[in-house]
Amino acid sequence: MTIYRFRNCTLMRNHALIIDDLWIRHGKIIDPEKIFFDEKIQANIEYDCQGVLIAPGYIDLQINGAFGHDFSSPNEVNENILIDVARKLTSHGVTAFLPTIVSSSIDTYKILLPKYKRQVGSAKDGATILGIHIEGPFLNEDKRGAHRTDFLRESPHGIEDLLSCYGSFDNVSIVTIAPEIPNMIENVIPILIEKYGLIVSIGHSMASLDIGERAICSGARFITHLFNAMLPFHHRDPGLVGLLTSHRLPATIVIHYGLIVDGIHTHSAAVRLAHRVHPQGLVLVTDAVPALGLPDGIYRMGADEIVVEKKRATIAGTQTLCGSIASLAECVQNMRQALLDGEINKSNEKKIFDDKDKNKFIVESIEAATVHPASVLHIENQKGTLSFGADADFILLDDKLNVLSTFIAGEQAWAVNDKWLINNLHIKSYQ
Repeated sequence: MTIYRFRNCTLMRNHALIIDDLWIRHGKIIDPEKIFFDEKIQANIEYDCQGVLIAPGYIDLQINGAFGHDFSSPNEVNENILIDVARKLTSHGVTAFLPTIVSSSIDTYKILLPKYKRQVGSAKDGATILGIHIEGPFLNEDKRGAHRTDFLRESPHGIEDLLSCYGSFDNVSIVTIAPEIPNMIENVIPILIEKYGLIVSIGHSMASLDIGERAICSGARFITHLFNAMLPFHHRDPGLVGLLTSHRLPATIVIHYGLIVDGIHTHSAAVRLAHRVHPQGLVLVTDAVPALGLPDGIYRMGADEIVVEKKRATIAGTQTLCGSIASLAECVQNMRQALLDGEINKSNEKKIFDDKDKNKFIVESIEAATVHPASVLHIENQKGTLSFGADADFILLDDKLNVLSTFIAGEQAWAVNDKWLINNLHIKSYQ
């Protein structure tokens, strides 16, 4: 079995940037000490990475479409759509994702959900498909955002009402619901988790902090796009935002929250606020619409027409945001910049950072798109990490966090140009 060694690089491992080599065998990251001392062999092929940063591949938990494809459209549904998006997402450093379906009709769910199956990623077929994220239709109408009112559903009596709506949870990983809807906390959330093994996210909600806390105690563990489509923070009732600092929840519970850091949905000051309060829960998501990767223009998402202009995507004829057109790689870069901007001193002169400060911002921004989303899905030992035994899904980044190359299962899936193709990485081969 061929052993690959990636050398002359910096690795993001164990919450730090370290100088080390990355060793790959059979699509997995391996411990070189066991190779040296137990098997007494060396790498068959070495790649000189020319001093770049190697990080885990990005994971997007909420993406509604991309490259002209709409995951909520029953008119174009087929497995080839997912494969096309999965391949093209590698150009943005994404090695795993959850196709997201917005509030739709019952007929649409029963067409879409059986088709969007989980799929292991590869260099040929692109990013891993980790299951579906269903966002709606059990949402609060007052915080529906871009979700159509006529698709929203009334209070369910129990889990059977959700099953009659969706048809099946077989291919589903995350469900976003509004916890204040009657019967959700008592009769729905626990069953979604215990019987079907789903991750319950709360969002598009008018819930108070108290209701949010009850939903968390009932089993919910994720908040859909924090700050967006929920009550704004208020000093007498912080709403769902207050969950980040709640003292009424068990200390063992880790709450994760999605954040759209595209420069449109969330101000950089809000990004810093959330990060400083609860950094370990921050998960970067794109909430991308079908226009991701395409120029300004008019597109469709679900049953709506959307307009994309100057990096803003809105429902046609309104100013209602309907998702982002930023890639996850851009969100990582934006978060790093937001953290850097927060260190500007009162005289508005840029603070001089040492390498430790700079590295901290890089690590925390990348972890928000790697190990944190993996933790939401309980796959942090397999994805979103460069730890020994994990899948060899990783990316090469320059000092500005531009993606240079993407690898899935140890094989190159994409390169920005010929220089970063695997054949040009100064290969040394040993037989």
